[in-house]
Amino acid sequence: MIRAASRHATAELRAQLDAETADLSSADLTEVAQQLYSVAGLLAGAPRLRRIVGDPSTAEESRTQLVGQLLEGKVRPATLNIVKGAVALRWSSPWDLTDGLEQGGDDVLLRVAELGGKLDDVEDELFRFERILDGEAELATLLDEVSVPPERRTALLRDVVFGRVHPVTQALLEHAVGSSRKRSVENAIDDLLQAAAARRERSIARVLSAVPVTAPQEQRLEQVLAGIYGRPISVRTAVDPSVRGGLVIRIGDELIDGSVAGRFTAARTALAGQ
Repeated sequence: MIRAASRHATAELRAQLDAETADLSSADLTEVAQQLYSVAGLLAGAPRLRRIVGDPSTAEESRTQLVGQLLEGKVRPATLNIVKGAVALRWSSPWDLTDGLEQGGDDVLLRVAELGGKLDDVEDELFRFERILDGEAELATLLDEVSVPPERRTALLRDVVFGRVHPVTQALLEHAVGSSRKRSVENAIDDLLQAAAARRERSIARVLSAVPVTAPQEQRLEQVLAGIYGRPISVRTAVDPSVRGGLVIRIGDELIDGSVAGRFTAARTALAGQ
């Protein structure tokens, strides 16, 4: 669980990101995102450097000067300002700083999609790939295998998604597969879906059904869930024959199982207890 200092630092870093990238083009934003990923990778692989720049007991000026010496002329000015701003913040641990920079890269790429009017498409593609991994356990295992070099895992991902998804979706997934800090691809996708929904000040509902949900039904479901939760809900639907009938809805950590399969399971459990 992220601790209070890092939670506050993450919010401040997000505000800095928005300020530094407000006037950048999509191409420039994409470059900034990749540079933030690279800086995070540098810190992940350099324990001493990570401890120095992530240690709040070290003078703030010393931390930012060190970052400036390392990155000046090697990254865009916006990237350098973002990283300097990040190391000047108080994080609960140096690893939280590293993760914050990675999340910053994710946020910048999502902004690219938002500017191009494709955020909804990216969110949907992430959800679809999540469903693919759910049904293809071997693929998920291969993409998560830490003994396999990141380059090979990324190449495998490209074989699956290249030309089939938006470039932002591909970039987000490639980083999720290649990063040493992601617990698993599926967990990383879950974080990305939450971040994409948050950019539109919504929560995301994953909905499984035995048959396709129509557009009017999806709109009605969004209205009903918004009324229940008191906030806008973005619904993502997928067909799963094991549901048999009804719906299975997941919002965050909450599961609403209104499926026929779920009722059968509950009935069997009740009978077994008698």
